[in-house]
Amino acid sequence: MTDETPWLTREQLRAWMKLVAVMELLPAALDQQLQRDADLTHFDYMVIAMLSETDTRTLRMSALASATNASLPRLSHVVSRLEKRGLVSRCPSVDDRRATDVRLTDAGYATIVEAAPDHVRTARRFVIDALSDEQVVQLDGIAKSLLTTLDPDARFAALTYPRDEDDTAICEARLTGTATD
Repeated sequence: MTDETPWLTREQLRAWMKLVAVMELLPAALDQQLQRDADLTHFDYMVIAMLSETDTRTLRMSALASATNASLPRLSHVVSRLEKRGLVSRCPSVDDRRATDVRLTDAGYATIVEAAPDHVRTARRFVIDALSDEQVVQLDGIAKSLLTTLDPDARFAALTYPRDEDDTAICEARLTGTATD
């Protein structure tokens, strides 16, 4: 039996080990700030942030799973936890009684409005501000390539969010509590 494993070159291994370190350190740094300042995990934050960016603050569970890049079982567990805290509520979908919608409560909206500024500062500090504008564009391209491989069926919304037609000011206004819609 011959070993036909395509081992990594030294340069590939360097890049891989740096990516592994980022995958370990960045989630912990984001979680630490959100836990300290808002008693939320990063995934909790993403759930309520995605709900806050809809006109009705409501999404079907399957759409919310796509928006947060999560499996339905993981999302269901987190929604249960957020529901116990009064940040979201579940209800049968008005369009399809077999489906479940998740709605951001007023308390959940107040939580995201309060948490968003510090979270954005943290994301900027650890990622965006550490890169030049050109590197941010490169990061977008690299992440797109990786996501296309990891999610070939495009089940998750990360590849298309925010859409080109989305008004940045509206997304920001919803997260800062200044939206009028």
